[in-house]
Amino acid sequence: MIKGVVLKDLVTHIDERGFFQEIIRVTDDFFKEGFGQLSLSRMYQGVIKAWHIHKTQIDWWYVAGGVIRVALYDNRQDSPTYKEKMEILMGTNQPARVLRIPPGVAHGCKCLSGPADLFYVTSSVYNSAEEGRIVFDDKEIGYDWLKGPVIK
Repeated sequence: MIKGVVLKDLVTHIDERGFFQEIIRVTDDFFKEGFGQLSLSRMYQGVIKAWHIHKTQIDWWYVAGGVIRVALYDNRQDSPTYKEKMEILMGTNQPARVLRIPPGVAHGCKCLSGPADLFYVTSSVYNSAEEGRIVFDDKEIGYDWLKGPVIK
């Protein structure tokens, strides 16, 4: 696990009418930095969005439908998990959870089953000076966005 990355497992209340999930509460420990903006990104199957990185902004991700593979790379030189990578599947038929991405952790995703709807809360409103990009095929990160599932 990359330091500062948090997965919050969600409780799902299911009955004959459907289901209910609480996603984020202002009282959640992992949400102490607070609310800046709520956004929605719809991605079609096969779409890759990578790499994004923020200087100070925190992202909280929730996938309401579809499936994405999230990749994370710790780009913080002072972190004990510097240069470590993580992968997480989120969405339909995956564990119901919210992902917290701290500043300095590069992040991206690939839509495996779509369309996928990614809702994300940010700790501040959009600011182009805050946004960073790293090319998807960055040699230092060395992540293969085109790989398929593990063959067993």
